[in-house]
Amino acid sequence: MTELQIYPFIDKRIEDYCEKNVSEEPDALVKLNRKTHLSFVHPQMISGNWQGTFLRMISKMINPKSILEIGTFSGYSTLCLAEGLQKGGIIHTIEKEQEYEDFLIENFEKLSDKTIKLHIGRAIDVLKTIEGEFDLIFIDADKASYPEYYEICIEKLRPSGIIIADNILWYGKIGLSPMPTDKQTSAINDFNQRITNDPRVENVIIPIRDGLMMGRKL
Repeated sequence: MTELQIYPFIDKRIEDYCEKNVSEEPDALVKLNRKTHLSFVHPQMISGNWQGTFLRMISKMINPKSILEIGTFSGYSTLCLAEGLQKGGIIHTIEKEQEYEDFLIENFEKLSDKTIKLHIGRAIDVLKTIEGEFDLIFIDADKASYPEYYEICIEKLRPSGIIIADNILWYGKIGLSPMPTDKQTSAINDFNQRITNDPRVENVIIPIRDGLMMGRKL
């Protein structure tokens, strides 16, 4: 029987091959990866080098002045996204867990020279306090709130800006027939349908790890 990893729709051989054939993980992210595995109960939630390299490359191609991230966790994806910021640019990142604050601030100061603004609180509440348009938005937080995040974020995204959401295949549940009806699966499917049917956006699903949805605002 073919061995599968955490994402049951990806053959282990293919995932291992992809993990090996990707640019070397930068030293700063190697350190953060180790700290995450030592400090967090669910370290597998980290973006990791495969997905992180993709996020970093997209950010560098866009060269954004402003980035919005919903769901910081240990800050790995934050550092990847921040790499593409133009001079004087800023990334706003939102994390609901208060106990992560000291860890995040310490590592952002040690591992990056970019301007990173950390917001602690419920994303729905914090989003109302952040003004301005964004060149790049990354969503990786409470899955049940994805549809609501989308409606807020698409208004904050500038024309030609990029929005990316993680976990949109949700461990293969999204592709099942019949599809599970739990609130997370239903919300992610709702999000996928919203962005696909939104005439303001062109979009594509990229099956990296648990699936990324990427859209460009027209």
